[in-house]
Amino acid sequence: MKVTQHLWFEKDMQAALHCYISLIPGSSLDWQTAVMADNPSGPAGSVQMAGFTLGDQRYMAIEAGPLDSFNHSFSIIVECDSQAEIDRLWTALGEGGSYEQCGWLRDRWGLSWQITPKRLGELISHPDPAVAKRVTEAMLKMAKLDIAALEKAAKL
Repeated sequence: MKVTQHLWFEKDMQAALHCYISLIPGSSLDWQTAVMADNPSGPAGSVQMAGFTLGDQRYMAIEAGPLDSFNHSFSIIVECDSQAEIDRLWTALGEGGSYEQCGWLRDRWGLSWQITPKRLGELISHPDPAVAKRVTEAMLKMAKLDIAALEKAAKL
C-alpha cells in the first residue's frame, strides 16, 4: 500500500514543483505527463500531472484550473536542524507569498508551510511543564521561529 499527498494547482504547477524540489534536499520530479483525454478541466493535453518527492514524502500534483484554494487544513511541515535552514526556507518559500505566526507561511501558490526547528518539539515536550510553557509562549509570539530565542525561553 502507498500513501501519497495530492496537490491541485490552478496554474504554474511546474514552477511550484521546481521551486520545492530545489529547496528540499533529497527531492525529485519523478514523472510528468499531460492528460490526453478531454475532461471536465479542459481539452486533451491541457491538464498537467506530475509525481514528485519532497524529502521522504511522495506527492502527486495536477494543474487543472481553479477548484478549491489551498488552505490551512493542509500544510507541509519541514523540520529543520539549524537556524540557517529555517532562514533559507523561510525566505525562499515566503517570497511572493505571506508570512504568518508560529513558523507558518503561504508560498506564492497559496500552499501553507510550517518551517520549524527540530529543537522546538524537544523543548515543548520537556518533562518540566514550566519549561514547555515558556517555550510555547515564546513560540506563539514569533513569526519565523528562532532557535536561540526558544532555547533562551527554556533556560529562564
